[in-house]
Amino acid sequence: MIEPGNTYVVMGLLNTDSIAYAAGKMIEDLGGKVIYTVQSERMKRIFFDRSPDLTQEEKDAMRFEYCDVTVENEVRNLFAKTGPINGVLHSIGFANPKTCLGDSMYTPAYEDIKQAFHISCASLATVSHFALEKMEKGGSIVTLSFESQVAFPYYNWMGVNKAALEALVRALAREYGREHVRVNAISAGPLATKAAKSIPHFAHLAKTWRQISPLPWDVVNDKKEVANAVVFMLGKYSKKITGQTIYVDGGANNVGGVLLPSEKPLMRTPAKEAAKKKTAKKKAVEDK
Repeated sequence: MIEPGNTYVVMGLLNTDSIAYAAGKMIEDLGGKVIYTVQSERMKRIFFDRSPDLTQEEKDAMRFEYCDVTVENEVRNLFAKTGPINGVLHSIGFANPKTCLGDSMYTPAYEDIKQAFHISCASLATVSHFALEKMEKGGSIVTLSFESQVAFPYYNWMGVNKAALEALVRALAREYGREHVRVNAISAGPLATKAAKSIPHFAHLAKTWRQISPLPWDVVNDKKEVANAVVFMLGKYSKKITGQTIYVDGGANNVGGVLLPSEKPLMRTPAKEAAKKKTAKKKAVEDK
């Protein structure tokens, strides 16, 4: 649980559809203070400022800082401004969809591969290094991953980077445990965010989850469920959890093959289904 008055840095805000925004809003609703980071003023102007979902007053009430995680000085300067913090959400990832995603793993665009690794994986080490200095009483660092134990079509080099990210989480957890700072990853199912829309054939991933997720998975609304897990991992009730990848994906990571027709999630919740059966049974009795 987030403790009122504590400060958290939420990195990688793009717009109100992002997991970063959903998590930040939840932190604020629980009484926490949030410092949002955006890559640049231009990115904020293009993607966030034009959002019709918030009033100008609501936008003005948010604290923004600019930080390109590939530039070490910008990361250093960010945490020089924050004051003491209690946690960080690293909601950052990028790979050029024209070269690093798509039909084939092979690409001669090695600079794009290196850029994707820098942003999507290595930046977590940079962020953690400078955030650590501001976690005077310990704290929590959470990053966002995606199922990396298996290979999905089209995801290509981002899948490789997510696997590396989870390995980095374990390494950082080992190093920073002595400082009472824990490091974990949340592996979310596919969500319809602005970033996800750049993944070729994202609809295929969404369809795959409908076939393999034991729990119903909503690619639009379940970002709130992912935010719930982020808030839990940032808060005091997860103090002895570190180096872990926590799956919030409807259970898809545990399933071998597609669900049988009898296994697919009901359209209604169990409570509604029970009520429907009870009503039908009562009507049958009355009809006799």
